[in-house]
Amino acid sequence: MLKRNGKSNEQVYAPENGSFIHLRDISKTYKTGAGDVTVLNHINLEFNRGEFVGVIGKSGSGKSTLINMVTGIDRPTAGEVWIGDTPVHKLSEGQMAVWRGRNLGIVFQFFQLLPMLSLVENIMLPMDFCNTYPVRQRRPRAMELLEMVEMSDHAHKLPSAISGGQQQRVAIARALANDPPVLLADEPTGNLDSKTAETVFAMFKQLVERGKTIIMVTHDGSLAKRVSRTVLIADGEIVNEYVAKAMPTLTYDQMIEATRHLTALKFAPGAQIIEQGSTGDQFFIVTQGRVEVVLRRPNANDVVVTQYGPGQYFGEIEALRGGTRKATIRAAEGQPVEVVALDRETFTSLLAQSEATQEAITHQVDSRLAENRSLQS
Repeated sequence: MLKRNGKSNEQVYAPENGSFIHLRDISKTYKTGAGDVTVLNHINLEFNRGEFVGVIGKSGSGKSTLINMVTGIDRPTAGEVWIGDTPVHKLSEGQMAVWRGRNLGIVFQFFQLLPMLSLVENIMLPMDFCNTYPVRQRRPRAMELLEMVEMSDHAHKLPSAISGGQQQRVAIARALANDPPVLLADEPTGNLDSKTAETVFAMFKQLVERGKTIIMVTHDGSLAKRVSRTVLIADGEIVNEYVAKAMPTLTYDQMIEATRHLTALKFAPGAQIIEQGSTGDQFFIVTQGRVEVVLRRPNANDVVVTQYGPGQYFGEIEALRGGTRKATIRAAEGQPVEVVALDRETFTSLLAQSEATQEAITHQVDSRLAENRSLQS
């Protein structure tokens, strides 16, 4: 949503859901000798304050390009990038450099410390560039940050005199020099051993607890599972995160195929989504709120069997085997419910391509049918 700035005629972007970082219909195409290559394809993505988000995907999927859109290191071919009320995509190179220095902390895979400056001088450099602290406060602040990452004893050494893991700690301290609200890390543990990677990850968790927003590109699946949210990108497109939760054994390409065929639906609290005994062939995944599974019993009151929340699914029995609905599904009271629906043709095609997913869904179907029979008896 665009609104007028009360102090000027400029328009600012104010997301209705309060998201802090918003990528709106972002595409990125590079021109090459062999023709145009699209790296990002109509990306819509939001990040909230205080989130720790992992961006994952195979090599060449567009992960780093996505991060570069947020940092302004690269510009979108089409679309808009907003951080707060700042249109990052519109800033000039000079404006971008100053704005980035004050608002973003960037941690690279290869540390990027200046080799001829001491560690404390490396950390002071962003403060000098952006003039964010009085001169007399810059060195003490740099020392405080080195203390935070347990590197104050090495403050006057050159980067070459310390290990890679230690350099990454210093790089994190440097990223925090101007106290930015957002940290972006591109494969920050890619060159570290597992123990050191764990230490770096723990530091990120602490920063999130202090209110920082962190977006981390990683190929480390074990770390990706421990962030507050995961964004999966494949061939320049974002996989619906709830598809990934509901059917984690699909390949990235299959998840993209599912995402392309989703239909988003919204329901008011208490509204009926599907009715027991009706016909239907859609597979549903809950994306927001909770739904109730209500079973009609002969000569008895209806009973709420269970509830499903985000990432859980329903409608799989009829989508897989046909027939009438085995239960009524309604939005739980208290808040609206959002779901995404997949048509039966796409659903069965995906199962045919993924034996593991078909096995998991079939097992769930058998389990739910058995539960229904026991409750109706």
